[in-house]
Amino acid sequence: MKLSNLIENYLQELSSVRRYSEHTIRNYKKDLSRLEHFCSANANDDITEVSERVIKRFLVELNNQELDKVSISRILSSVRGLLKYAFQQDILSINPAAYIKNPKLNRKLPEIISVNNILSVYKKAEEEEQEKSYLIKAIFELLYGCSLRVSELCSLNIKDYDSSNSTIKVFGKGSKFRIVPVGKKSIAIITEYLSAFPPGKISDPLLKTPKGNRLYPEFVYRVVNKYLTKTTELKKKSPHILRHSSATHMLDKGADLRAVKEILGHENLSTTQIYTHVSIERLKNTYKKSHPKS
Repeated sequence: MKLSNLIENYLQELSSVRRYSEHTIRNYKKDLSRLEHFCSANANDDITEVSERVIKRFLVELNNQELDKVSISRILSSVRGLLKYAFQQDILSINPAAYIKNPKLNRKLPEIISVNNILSVYKKAEEEEQEKSYLIKAIFELLYGCSLRVSELCSLNIKDYDSSNSTIKVFGKGSKFRIVPVGKKSIAIITEYLSAFPPGKISDPLLKTPKGNRLYPEFVYRVVNKYLTKTTELKKKSPHILRHSSATHMLDKGADLRAVKEILGHENLSTTQIYTHVSIERLKNTYKKSHPKS
């Protein structure tokens, strides 16, 4: 089977069977197209010609392109998934990527913003027209107040929000649902938004663009980037900063690590533990700045 055909079948599997988001499918397609291009350039168009040696040469090529280790690890993960699929479908007798290790990462601590920065965003939002202000605050409140990913925010429907029980049902990674608590301040902001934009059917999006369409990642990114630029000097101003900040602030206030893991929807506790390091670093910095014996 041609590698291009296998990739097409695999992406179809991720979309229709595993129900991955469009955003995730695009990322897989981008990663696997790199492998396809490399194999095509080296006359390895057939999937049976993709050996462990070919994959290692592919990783060397990625390194020569000066991709960072995080990107190479992500691409390798996509390739592993493709070849595992080929093995499960009896297209390959072995998975040639099964024993190839990820490059060692110098893991960077995620950047975060302060609570005061969030409050400053709301003040800036209130300078806008009232209806636009409601939407901006609702976007920030769900991303920060409920620690949501952008894809999770965009997929929320009216029926997912339960104000009487102060919860929201989130459709997360791996097509898994989780229930996330919603605080009083978040409920007040969401109520304010819904009062201005009364919902129709329960299947309608919880939040909509000014044109009345469902939110989409690029729109959310533009809004978050614009208002973080006005209130913080952080280099990276993506929506994920709000999720990082939410997790770190919860741990700063003594939240249980496992509870934070459930709120974030992490598969493994080790993924959540990175935020404990952020909290410790914040404590160290506070100590150095304020303690007379530091």
